[in-house]
Amino acid sequence: MQIQYNSQSLSYEKRAWKVWWELIRPHTLTAAFVPVLLGTVLALLQGKMNFGLFAAMMAASILIQAATNLFNEYYDFKRGLDTEKSIGIGGGIVRHGMTPGLIIKLALSLYGISLFLGVYICASSSWWLALVGLLCMAIGYLYTGGPLPISSTPFGELFSGFFMGFLIILIAFFIQAGYVSETAILVAIPSGILVGLINLGNNLRDHDGDKANGRKTLPIVLGPRKAVCLLGMMFAFSYLWLLGLVAAGTVTPWILLAFLSLPKAIQATKGFKGKAEPIAMMPAMKSTAQTNTFFGLLAALGLLISYFS
Repeated sequence: MQIQYNSQSLSYEKRAWKVWWELIRPHTLTAAFVPVLLGTVLALLQGKMNFGLFAAMMAASILIQAATNLFNEYYDFKRGLDTEKSIGIGGGIVRHGMTPGLIIKLALSLYGISLFLGVYICASSSWWLALVGLLCMAIGYLYTGGPLPISSTPFGELFSGFFMGFLIILIAFFIQAGYVSETAILVAIPSGILVGLINLGNNLRDHDGDKANGRKTLPIVLGPRKAVCLLGMMFAFSYLWLLGLVAAGTVTPWILLAFLSLPKAIQATKGFKGKAEPIAMMPAMKSTAQTNTFFGLLAALGLLISYFS
């Protein structure tokens, strides 16, 4: 199938759906999916569950993450950071001939759909959430957009972890339970950390290119070796945090099923050590994302088991 996207009639030989699928970087979407699920399960433990709100929140979260990826695609191209040889990008512009205008319009369209879903969520829960939702969307844009992109600073991990990990769990809990519990806050902490570590893995891979382009990401500020040590320490903290919650009687011991994801965390940490080439770090990046996914899903499964037992 040949599809032409730009004025130079640049075409490519590839199934269109695969191009669009790669463009939204599907491996990152679990960072949006898992927190919503975990927040919903925590609400269910309080006897609160609204499938309509759950579905709307899930869709909005995934769409915002996909739009953020498209903003990354657009602005990284505009700043000359992406080329045909770049690793870990959608490649819609530099590989498949899509125009930058098409990418930005698609991103804004996804944001538009998210806004409609947000109206339904706010009307069914609280209009105060509109401020929180708009802030999350603004951060998604400013991550690579604006005069000083967050992705070019040492705070990318902090912003992504807080807004796409920690805060999403609390929003998902609130819209169904009507309040935010201490337990939800405590369980959300390791999730936020693990989402931030996905970003840290990306920045470790892009260290040399980012440094050459004047960026000041966390691995550039700390140095690759210290950044890998930080990755390992934050993985360890996340698992120890769950142990602490169980020891304190805050959550059920079933949540420790999340420890089955520990081998992936170890694999990710070891995979970054001594690596310099971006392609060599891709398996470690994959393991970092899988750690977040399996940790959250297994924790949610443990909470569900405790609910039905």
